[in-house]
Amino acid sequence: MRNHLATVIAEPTAADVAAIEVEWPLIAAELDVLDAEITMLYAEDHGGPTALDWRRLRRAEARVTRAAAEVSTRTTGPRCAA
Repeated sequence: MRNHLATVIAEPTAADVAAIEVEWPLIAAELDVLDAEITMLYAEDHGGPTALDWRRLRRAEARVTRAAAEVSTRTTGPRCAA
């Protein structure tokens, strides 16, 4: 027997949207890494990734590191103390 769950349709609260906005630079940087990784996978079919592909991936990974550090200081820094 299958249990049916009620669908919950709720919009994000203002706090949810604010949290997403704070983390958006990190999300965008992670999407850049994903895009670079996909490019690397497709490059395998065409003779392998180029030096430019590797450089793009390294730069995207560096952006993730910087964005993660920035987000962590925003959410735990003295300005966020309640």
